[in-house]
Amino acid sequence: MENIASESRHVSTHIARTAKDVYDYASTPSNLPQWAHGLGNSIAGIDGQWIAESSPMRPVVVAFAPQNEFGVLDHDVTLPSGETVHNPVRVIVDGTGCEVVFTLRRRPGMSDEDFQRDADAVTADLATLKQVMERA
Repeated sequence: MENIASESRHVSTHIARTAKDVYDYASTPSNLPQWAHGLGNSIAGIDGQWIAESSPMRPVVVAFAPQNEFGVLDHDVTLPSGETVHNPVRVIVDGTGCEVVFTLRRRPGMSDEDFQRDADAVTADLATLKQVMERA
């Protein structure tokens, strides 16, 4: 079996709140529309699944890593096509604040423009998370 590495980009932001505060907020699916606009503008728990509504992608299913003490916010997004995209995310203690790191992976066949568009969306989402958490 051939093992081909995909291209990854780490997008991060520092937040002046404890890692626990940020993890608790960001790991609550109902909070996603307040900060993760790239994923959707609404989310609902339906039949044991979280369904995010987004104009450009149509409804997607979002499955989160189990609650944990390590700051792992990984989530899988199943697109309408049936493709599932794994999104590694970490909340890392940094002094009295934290750093949130999202690993963006280029999907097969993704153009440079689409990869950059995804990176820009993640950057905007993390900036919004920072803004929400630092004004709370």
